[in-house]
Amino acid sequence: MNTLRSRRAFTLVELLVVIAIIGILVGLLLPAVQAAREAARRTACVNSLKQIGVALHNYHDLNLAQPPGWMGLDLKTNQPLVHGEPGWGWASKLLPMLELSNVSDRMIDYQRPITDPVNQAAREYVLPIFRCRSDTGRPTFLLPDAENPQAMVTKLSTSNYVGMFGTLEIEEIEETPLGVVARSDGSFWHLDAARFGDYLDGLSNTIVVGERSSRYGYSTWTGTVPAGSEFIQRILGITDHPPNHPGAHLDDFTSEHPAGANFLMGDGSVRLISETIDLNAYRAMATRAGGESGFKQE
Repeated sequence: MNTLRSRRAFTLVELLVVIAIIGILVGLLLPAVQAAREAARRTACVNSLKQIGVALHNYHDLNLAQPPGWMGLDLKTNQPLVHGEPGWGWASKLLPMLELSNVSDRMIDYQRPITDPVNQAAREYVLPIFRCRSDTGRPTFLLPDAENPQAMVTKLSTSNYVGMFGTLEIEEIEETPLGVVARSDGSFWHLDAARFGDYLDGLSNTIVVGERSSRYGYSTWTGTVPAGSEFIQRILGITDHPPNHPGAHLDDFTSEHPAGANFLMGDGSVRLISETIDLNAYRAMATRAGGESGFKQE
C-alpha cells in the first residue's frame, strides 16, 4: 500500500516572521557594535594625548619650559614677527620625545621655513600620534591662500590636537608690530610658552592641549605658514565656545566623540570635557594664572 509522506516546510508567514526577528536583532546589535568601536577609538585618542603629555614633561625637564607655540621671526633682522618664519610649532619640537627622531633629525631643517623645498617630505609626513581615529578627515590637506582662498599655498600633514592659546582672540594678535612678541593667557604663544611654575591655577586645573575635528577646517602638527588662511589657528585654539558647539569656528576645540572632547591637562592627565560645561568654567581651565582654580570639571 502506498503511503504519502508530507514534508514540513516554512510557510510564507513564518519566513517573514523569522526575517523580521533577524532584522530586529541586527538593528539592536549594530548600535552596540558602533558604540564599542567608538569607545576603542576614544581610548586610542586618550592614549595619544597622554603620550603627548609625557613628551611635554620630558621637553620641560630638558629645557625648563614647554616648546614655543611657533617660531615667527623676521629672518632679515631676527626680530620677533607674528607673520614671520620659519614657523615651526610646538608639536614639531616634541618629535624626539615621541620617538620620532627619524623625522626631526633626517627630514626637518628647523632653520628653514616649513614651505622650503627641503622640508617637503616632513610637512607632508603623516604622524598617527597626532590623529584621532574617530576623525574621518584626510591625512593631508591643501592650505588655502589667505588673500585668495581659491589658490593653495602648500600641502600639510593633518593633526587633531592643537595647543591652548587661551581666552584671547587669535585674530587680534595678527597685527602685532615687528619686534613685539604676541603673548597669551594660555599655555603656548608666539616664540614662547609657559613654564610649569607659571601655572598658578595648578597644572591639574589647566588645559595645555585639546582635540579638534576636521569638520570646520584642518589643523597641522608642523607649524604656521604665514601666507596661509588662519595660519595660527592651524596649531593653536581658544575657548570661544564650549566643545562641539554648533557655532564653533576653526579656532575652537571640537571632536567626533559623543558628548565632548578630550583635553590634556598640565599634569599629564586627560579629561573628556562635556559639551554642556559652563562656559566660564571652561574658559577658566584655559588660563594658566587667571586665579579661577575654584572652577573644576564636574
